[in-house]
Amino acid sequence: MTLKGLGKKIIVILLWVLVWQVTSMAVNNPMLVSSPWNVLTRLGTLMGDGAFYQAALASIFRIILGFLMGVTVGTGLALLTSFVPALDAFFRPAISAVKATPVASFIILALVWLHGAWVPVFIAFLMVLPIVWTNVTQGLRETDPGLLEMGRVFGLSRKRIFTRIYMPSALPYFLAACRTALGLAWKAGIAAEVLGTTALSIGLNLYEAKIYLETADVFAWTLVVIILSMIFEYLFGRLMNRLAARYQ
Repeated sequence: MTLKGLGKKIIVILLWVLVWQVTSMAVNNPMLVSSPWNVLTRLGTLMGDGAFYQAALASIFRIILGFLMGVTVGTGLALLTSFVPALDAFFRPAISAVKATPVASFIILALVWLHGAWVPVFIAFLMVLPIVWTNVTQGLRETDPGLLEMGRVFGLSRKRIFTRIYMPSALPYFLAACRTALGLAWKAGIAAEVLGTTALSIGLNLYEAKIYLETADVFAWTLVVIILSMIFEYLFGRLMNRLAARYQ
């Protein structure tokens, strides 16, 4: 990122902070909208407590674990269903059902089925899997038939056809799916922690802040989620760009 691009982003962020400040002044009720300064002050206080880092790290672990599980299973399932039509016919209705079912329904069921700490992992997994499966399947199906025919004519092995033709075709779809799914995993995972009051989690702190009408805490923890999500999206984007460069 160039300095000019970074400068533009900083200006945009500052403009939104200004909108936030104006809104809090117009409402003039800290229980409804806390000011940016109050939120930052409260965030600094929270960060002075070791429990803050324990909750943040535990939530990071659960959500990233669910994300990675969803990416792994979604990609593997896409490979199977793309090359075995019978499996596609079998799994497609189930995946469509997962996509159509409200996340709150899955959270409620997961609370019945699973131990509390695994609920956010399961929910993040369920939200990621259909996105990755859909995109990777689309990418594999968009592979140029002419390139496949050329590979066969030149006697390329199945492995070489897959790595040199199918993978470059599906990779942009895979990367787009992962970027979308990572943000969704954070939102759904934290929602699962809130509804499940998962011990040692960001979600539990959000829930307790809501119960005790600590609006500044709600904003502060929400800001933490946004920052963590942006950091991991950035790191994942860098990693994926390196992966993409290998197959260009």
